[in-house]
Amino acid sequence: MIRNLLLVSLAIIMALGVAAAQGKECKGVSFPDQLQVDGRALALNGLGLRQATMLKVNVYVAALYVTKTSADANLLLGSSSPKQLVLQFLRNVSAAELNKAWDEGFDKRLAPFRDYLETLKGWMADMKTGQRLTFLHRPGMGLEVDVNGAAKGTIKGDDFAKAFFSIWLGANTPNPGLKSGLLGGACG
Repeated sequence: MIRNLLLVSLAIIMALGVAAAQGKECKGVSFPDQLQVDGRALALNGLGLRQATMLKVNVYVAALYVTKTSADANLLLGSSSPKQLVLQFLRNVSAAELNKAWDEGFDKRLAPFRDYLETLKGWMADMKTGQRLTFLHRPGMGLEVDVNGAAKGTIKGDDFAKAFFSIWLGANTPNPGLKSGLLGGACG
């Protein structure tokens, strides 16, 4: 009896350990609970689902990693610590569609960043289902851009990086649920 109780307890502990190691999932896409950047742990703050058009077509799942999790978008945007945004595509999206979305995301308020935006748009490629765009803000260095595992470069300037992250965390996000999910709410 005691042996059976020990085996059941061990099985439960192992199952919980496996669940914790898997991280979080949204729409069949899993992200780890933590990433390492320059020897620092970045924790998963939340997952958000980007939907497009009136038909609410699922486009990508976004994951936000930060040094200290928070549900306060202003605190995260104002932080001088590294943060990473990962977009995993749920459908094929052309480079032209991505560039149109960047233009819409950087509205007139962000006009001073037009040259930076053109650099970013020049790095875009057609994204297939399952592929990822990764954006890492290293304060003092700028925004590093990775397109499906290929490092494209760094856009200098913390002001640009803050403006960039405000697309998802600012007042005019593409979907209210996307922002809510990145801030720790439900995804999708």
